[in-house]
Amino acid sequence: MNSNHRAVLAPRGILPGSIRPDSIGFDFDGVIADIAEAFIRIACRDYGYCAIAPEDICSFQLEQCLPIDGGVVESIFAAILEDSVGSGLKPITGAIATLSRLSRLAPVTIITARPERRPVLDWLELHCPPQTLRRIELIVTGDHDNKESFIRACNLRHFIDDRARTCRQLAEAGLEPIVYSQPWNRDRHDLPSVIDWHELAELVDFRGETA
Repeated sequence: MNSNHRAVLAPRGILPGSIRPDSIGFDFDGVIADIAEAFIRIACRDYGYCAIAPEDICSFQLEQCLPIDGGVVESIFAAILEDSVGSGLKPITGAIATLSRLSRLAPVTIITARPERRPVLDWLELHCPPQTLRRIELIVTGDHDNKESFIRACNLRHFIDDRARTCRQLAEAGLEPIVYSQPWNRDRHDLPSVIDWHELAELVDFRGETA
C-alpha cells in the first residue's frame, strides 16, 4: 500500500524526505485530533446512535450520509469544540510523536477553522510534552475557506488537511496541500495524500534531528 501511495505523491514532487520542517502546517480536527472517534462515541453514549462506524462518515455534512438528526450532529460537535478535553477527544495515532520530532527542528504551525483557541490549547497542554508545546503556534480562523492567507503569512508551502475542498482551494492558489486520508474525503480529490502519520513523517526531512 505504501509503495502505491508514493507513486501518487512522486509525480507532484513530494518525495520522501523532501519537505522542510519549517515549510509545513497542520489542520487540527481530523488530522491531529480524532474527531470521528469522539463523535461516534458521544453519539452512542448520549443519544443512542450506536451503529455508526468511521467508514460510514462519507461526507463533511454528516446528515447526508448518516441516519442521525441534524440537531444531534450540531450538539455533539458543539460539545467537542467547546470542551475538547472533557469530551475525551483523542490524538490520532502518531500525531503527537511526529509533532514532537518536528518541534525540535522548527516551530509547529497548527491552523484550524475552529472559532475558539482555548479548547484547543487546553487539549494541546494535556497531550503534548512541555518542550513541544512551547514550539507550537496555534491559529484559529473561524472559517474553513480562509486558510490560505494564514498559511502564506506563516511562510508555509505544504499544508495537511482532511477537508478535500480546502486542499483543492490551496492547490488552486499555488500551494502544495496534502490530504490526510479519511473516509469523508476518499474518492473526492486527485491530490497527494497520506494514510497516517507514519507515512506523513516519511515525507519530512529529519536530517537535522538529534537524538
